[in-house]
Amino acid sequence: MNTHKPDFPFAPTTEVMTIKARAHLFVSGQVQGVFFRSKTRLNAKKYGVKGWVRNLPDGRVEVLFEGEKADVEKLIEFCRNGPLGARVANVDVMWETYRGEYRDFEIGFS
Repeated sequence: MNTHKPDFPFAPTTEVMTIKARAHLFVSGQVQGVFFRSKTRLNAKKYGVKGWVRNLPDGRVEVLFEGEKADVEKLIEFCRNGPLGARVANVDVMWETYRGEYRDFEIGFS
């Protein structure tokens, strides 16, 4: 019988603390008609990020991401480049308080 007591009163854990984040983006340039929304949705689903993306009448694309901060940052980087055929001129990023209000990532239509 093993009577050795561990030095720790608890077992070590591999659980990593995650930070939730919400980012609201406006992407300008040649970003409509180049599959920007569909590629953004595909990448968001790949990383498990929720929210939406939609075209705006002025030619920009508006995006809202909610998820793990590291994943949201990866998606912001994707938006800075866009899919093949896009020419991103600018990305305005506004960090907001995480709300967890979305269950999926959707393409919106204006």
